[in-house]
Amino acid sequence: MRPDIYLIYLLLRLFGLLPLRLLHGVGAALGRLTLWWHGRTRHDTAVNLTIARPGLDPAARAALLREVMAEGGKSLTEIVKVWGAGAERALGLVREVRGGELFDAALAAGKGVIIAAPHLGCWELLNYWLCSRTPMAILYRPPRIAGVEQLLRKVRGALAPEQVRAEGAGVRTLYKRLAAGGTVGILPDQKPRAGEGEFAPFYGRDALTMVLLPRLAARTGATVLFAFAERLPHGAGFRVHLLPAPAGLDDADPQRACAALNRGVEACVERAFTQYQWHYRRWSGHGLPNPYVRATRP
Repeated sequence: MRPDIYLIYLLLRLFGLLPLRLLHGVGAALGRLTLWWHGRTRHDTAVNLTIARPGLDPAARAALLREVMAEGGKSLTEIVKVWGAGAERALGLVREVRGGELFDAALAAGKGVIIAAPHLGCWELLNYWLCSRTPMAILYRPPRIAGVEQLLRKVRGALAPEQVRAEGAGVRTLYKRLAAGGTVGILPDQKPRAGEGEFAPFYGRDALTMVLLPRLAARTGATVLFAFAERLPHGAGFRVHLLPAPAGLDDADPQRACAALNRGVEACVERAFTQYQWHYRRWSGHGLPNPYVRATRP
């Protein structure tokens, strides 16, 4: 491991001793400060909230924006605890599991399991929980800084998922894992590259949506479950949720399948709305009208 990466690891271990409530308090403060010093994040989040909650008056929307920014800050500082404490100890932060019987039944069926995990709550802790139950492969895009992969392998330890690159060979690996009855994880709300998705409504507005997950489900017959780890208030820990996939996700028509995929993401988000990654430009690019363009002054 590179010396600088190892130093980061040691710092994570040190600060991982801090109480989760304290880390969340610091994160909430940092998140609210972002309202003042990072204009693009504030702007993009406000645009997304206007799309997802169009009926709010200005005061209610401003309050929601502050809460969303606070939760975003918590998602950053809680990683210190999740990574720094070590995977096995971090699992002790899971206070409740809802829908665990769905996961057990899917594993017992032996036809493969696809976990659709949106950018919601603490997905790193969700990975730990899933990998503590069964080996899992996750589709990912390599980080820009190569040393980050070394850090992830170190902090995840024995509960590290198999990381499969989002490219042709990696997709074939996912098919093989599912055909063998294995479990794979995919971020269902990640905007695909041009030519690799379909337009489907997400909170009532078209968004380019991945076709990979529906195709995997249709071609393998694997069970699809949506999952996320909800952040509990006052640093009390986390609640893991597993939800069944909406009907039609494995439809032969890609538009209907992608619409079902987005409904599944929405069902998760509605259970912990402020913990979604609302600064992500979900409704832009690839020929769509860009809602993030700022009005120019005359």
